[in-house]
Amino acid sequence: MFSCNTSTSGHSTFLLTGFPGLEASHHWVSIPINLICVVSILGNSIILLLIRRDPSLHEPMYIFLSMLAASDLGLCASTFPTMVWLFWLGARELPFDLCAAQMFFIHAFTYVESGVLLAMAFDRFVAIREPLHYATILTHSAMARVGAAILVRAVLLNLPGPILLRHLLFPQISVLSHCYCLHCDLVGLACSDTQINSFVGLVSILLSLGLDSFLIVLSYALILRTVLGIASPGERLKALNTCVSHLSIVLIFYLPKLGLSVLHRVEKHSYPALAVLMANLHFLVPPFMNPIVYCLKSKQIRQGLLKHFQQKRVDVS
Repeated sequence: MFSCNTSTSGHSTFLLTGFPGLEASHHWVSIPINLICVVSILGNSIILLLIRRDPSLHEPMYIFLSMLAASDLGLCASTFPTMVWLFWLGARELPFDLCAAQMFFIHAFTYVESGVLLAMAFDRFVAIREPLHYATILTHSAMARVGAAILVRAVLLNLPGPILLRHLLFPQISVLSHCYCLHCDLVGLACSDTQINSFVGLVSILLSLGLDSFLIVLSYALILRTVLGIASPGERLKALNTCVSHLSIVLIFYLPKLGLSVLHRVEKHSYPALAVLMANLHFLVPPFMNPIVYCLKSKQIRQGLLKHFQQKRVDVS
């Protein structure tokens, strides 16, 4: 941490942090991370293209999946540039405006993904609780309104962050904890009073990740209650099996965040490289795993992929 004696507002430079103690090996250490990024971009792009082109996948569950894939691509686009900037080009400096912009998009796409996971939980609840009215409840216009509401909420909750940060004083040069900019990290580096910023950040998290996680748990409690009311054991298992993919990506999304939170409070200073690795993975794992989970668990996605590649082979022939 540099001195606050020469602090400025909106003109600071932030230094990205890689893996402490492994600076000489950044190129090699970053190879798996970069591979995860590339596979994530390819996987989610294929999912989006497949759902767009296959009419049989124009169902609520897969339309929400396309929203999830789009938010994953946005998250990759927000984090990947500074990783390349640091690990491959060896450049650490990031001006305030770029850092604030990256912070906004990272948090916004995270909130969008959380909102889409909640919408997918509601989709599963309606499919199990009201199967006869499923198509009339989740119409294309209703899903478009849900998607718009998720996007507007993400923007409104994150817009105050960069604006309020411009009023804070920072050292001329500040060292970040990660290879990207986060709100809590920037607030912790400020030299001036940050009570309003911390309060706004807390409210933002509670109204997004906090509220969404509570409603997802509530949705699954209602789903479980509905399933237990089904007489046939086979039908119960079939109903629960439709939730496996969604439940898996919910755990993939929230568990790394929980693990990172625990690590920061318990052993962050003892194992700084592990803390940085977890910080990178908690943004990279969901976009990487989501397409894999749905390809493995969804018969329609697998059939769509097979049909697409067969068509490609026919076109080549």
